[in-house]
Amino acid sequence: MTAAAIDVDGVSVAFGGVPVLDEVSTGITAGTFVGLVGPNGAGKTTLLRTINGALSPDSGTVTVAEERLADLSSRAASRLVATVPQSTASTFEFDVRRIVSMGRTPHVARLGSRTPADRRAVEEAMDRAAVADLADRPVTEVSGGERQRVFLARALAQDTPVLLLDEPTSDLDVNHQVRTLELVADLVDEGRTVVAAIHDLDLAARYCDELRLLAGGSIRAAGTPESVLTGSAIEAAFDARATVTTHPVTGTASVTAFAGERDADDATGRVHVVGGGSAATPLLHRLDAVGVDLSVGAVGTTDPDAETARELGAELVTVAPYAPVDDETRAAVERRMRRADAVVVAPIAVAEGNLPNLRAAAAATRPIVVDGGPFETRNHAGSAGRRADAKLRERGTVVDAADVVEVVRAAVAGDSADGESPLSGDFESDGPRP
Repeated sequence: MTAAAIDVDGVSVAFGGVPVLDEVSTGITAGTFVGLVGPNGAGKTTLLRTINGALSPDSGTVTVAEERLADLSSRAASRLVATVPQSTASTFEFDVRRIVSMGRTPHVARLGSRTPADRRAVEEAMDRAAVADLADRPVTEVSGGERQRVFLARALAQDTPVLLLDEPTSDLDVNHQVRTLELVADLVDEGRTVVAAIHDLDLAARYCDELRLLAGGSIRAAGTPESVLTGSAIEAAFDARATVTTHPVTGTASVTAFAGERDADDATGRVHVVGGGSAATPLLHRLDAVGVDLSVGAVGTTDPDAETARELGAELVTVAPYAPVDDETRAAVERRMRRADAVVVAPIAVAEGNLPNLRAAAAATRPIVVDGGPFETRNHAGSAGRRADAKLRERGTVVDAADVVEVVRAAVAGDSADGESPLSGDFESDGPRP
């Protein structure tokens, strides 16, 4: 069994009589990247400060590399754990090289001087954190994101087996967020143990080996990102509804959260969505968030929109991958449209095979057509595609994606009042059914 680099056993911390951590216990295996996730005030920073010895718990113990931090001197503890704090503000006009050099302090004898090895460690740390070009600049004159990377370099120069990071990407642009977390992943591959408080759940899922979900001062879930980031766990911790899907590029968990409980204005009707090629996925998440009963199709069985529909528990009409929508499938789509209070058409790429979807939607009483820019850029069905799109727009309401929920609510309310079926049946196809 691999030894635990960090062992937190029954740790409780309170400030002014208010509990912040309540008997928290967790073990972190050496050579892993563990993310602390959870809402503001959950105790993530307090747990990091307890692990690095900056806070003494009211009860419980913390051991790092089988050493109790409470029994170690500050210098000895600093040889085991390096920390990059969330706040990196500095009132001293030290240049960047001097700030990074401070990371070597635990390794220098009290009356000794820095060795060539210390200086090499500093230069290497600045290179890895991409701040070597800032070496001679006062730290007070660099940007917040640059300063965060400077303090990361200081932690790298400290050369400890355990690295703690408190919101390491909070002040960074997207490029440096990814570069920073790629660097952290490299450090883990080299054998270091990293624990980081991360507010971006998608980034946490992408880079961390394991997560600890904190809420109310306790760990609510622990394990792989896929096992921790579930809709029910996120709702319980963040008081927000959430849908968890698989990111189409990274293959890791991706979280879409929606604040608050459903209110009286939320739709409660049935909506059929015509999708394909992931065009409907963001619409499905928005509609699911307000409580509508969804059906989707027809789409290929392996289409991203089909995967989203399954994740959301939506009723689904499928065809084999790359197969056309035949008469039987079109009839299944029309049945669902008849039962629906509204029909939404995503900005899909149109080919001969899925033209029946558009023709069926154009027969609906109030199709809602989501604008996707110039139709010709996604039309692969020539004049038949143009005729189907024109008829659909003539019969329907064209909206921006951001307005879909509002328009669906109005449609559902209208159907509730007049009982009219959304499929009129008076549309004549401009060609034979496939």
